[in-house]
Amino acid sequence: MIIKINPEIIPYRRKIQALCKVPYYGHSRGCPNYAKKEGCPPGQLLINKVLDFKKDIFVIYTVFCVGEFAERMGKKHPDWNDRQNYNPRYWQPTARKFHRMEENKALEETGIEKIINSPEAHGVDLTGLMKEIGIRLKWDWPPEHKRTNKVYIISLGGYSL
Repeated sequence: MIIKINPEIIPYRRKIQALCKVPYYGHSRGCPNYAKKEGCPPGQLLINKVLDFKKDIFVIYTVFCVGEFAERMGKKHPDWNDRQNYNPRYWQPTARKFHRMEENKALEETGIEKIINSPEAHGVDLTGLMKEIGIRLKWDWPPEHKRTNKVYIISLGGYSL
């Protein structure tokens, strides 16, 4: 989906970049790319210093049903457990491929010149942003209804300052 938004609805703050340091499974110090990989915080500018808020900005997002993917993996590999079926190494490449297609479509259809495919690295509160456009992101792990468990991949498109 490609949705034109008013830049004033984009919630952003430096504090969001620090979320990359929150521990998660297998990474007790948070993301191993924090302060190391190009494009990762804390060295990134806030979004209002990257995109021109006086010009059109678009939210570009795709929804990928991880639950359906995991169900297919379970049938293909009956000896696997849920953790294996839901392993991001298997579903993320497909989900990212679909999202790149949507980003390319946005570039062609809207005339924008820049895609920010990690808005949170620029301090954007994606949960708040999606709520502003009527989509409630829900964290649900383990999934309540496994078959319907979805992930959203979200980018912003616009023009450079």
